[in-house]
Amino acid sequence: MNASPAAVARPAPPAPTRTAPAEWGRVRASRRSADKLLIVACTAATVLGAVVLGSILLMLIIQGVQGFSPALFTQVTPGPGSEGGGIANAILGSLVMTALGIVVATPVGVLAGTYLAEYGRTSHLANLIRFLNDILLSAPSILIGLFVYTLMVRPMGGYSGWAGGVALAIIATPVIVRTTEDMLRLVPGTLREAGAALGAPTSIVIRSVTWRAAQSGIVTGVLLALARIAGETAPLLFTALNNNSWFSPNLMGGVANLPVMIYQFALSPYENWRQLAWAGALLITVTILGLSIVARLVLSGPKGR
Repeated sequence: MNASPAAVARPAPPAPTRTAPAEWGRVRASRRSADKLLIVACTAATVLGAVVLGSILLMLIIQGVQGFSPALFTQVTPGPGSEGGGIANAILGSLVMTALGIVVATPVGVLAGTYLAEYGRTSHLANLIRFLNDILLSAPSILIGLFVYTLMVRPMGGYSGWAGGVALAIIATPVIVRTTEDMLRLVPGTLREAGAALGAPTSIVIRSVTWRAAQSGIVTGVLLALARIAGETAPLLFTALNNNSWFSPNLMGGVANLPVMIYQFALSPYENWRQLAWAGALLITVTILGLSIVARLVLSGPKGR
């Protein structure tokens, strides 16, 4: 009796053959030479950048530490030809204008980034806003200073801390807009769908779900914007200028600030002025470095992963 076709044993299919990776010795000599040349070039560029950056930081630390003293944080900037002095008024002026700029830029940037990520998305208006934001992000800061000078300084009849704060806010806003939009886009759509399934309107979902999920990234963007405007000099030259004494409580008139003080004192013929410029530069560098480290820690924290 013949066996049915189903009962006939069929030979197992041959196992797929895997092509062994080519040994390095079989690669053409020209490719090996190109690979080694690229490694050497990348290593040399990295070492060169590290040496240049290290030299700048070392010189800044050596020169700046010599100017650190209690008087640096308690006395105002000295006049021409006078001895001693500090940069207390410049530190306070920088803190006030930087705080004013970030307070104005944060809500505007977060709300604009939220619109682009949650409402506008691929609409023509959203694309236009992104285009303008990119232009503003790459615009030279001196142009922003000239714009605010025409908009505020001339009509108000003089320099002021308000104009300086507005200039810094314009610089910080596009950074916060871009970071907020990118962070909100990383939030999974399932979280939004879960909120909508519970009957929550879009505004509630944004405030209670997406903002909370992206809060680490948004805070990081604000900190990076703060670090960006902390050392800006060009816009303050046209808006707040400088002052060798304490500024008025209403922020009208010249307001002392660290960037402009460093620029003016570094070019002066007075030794104590140059020493104060080194100390101020080191102070700004340490502040920006601290803000960058905090931003990285916030972004890499448990909620930022």
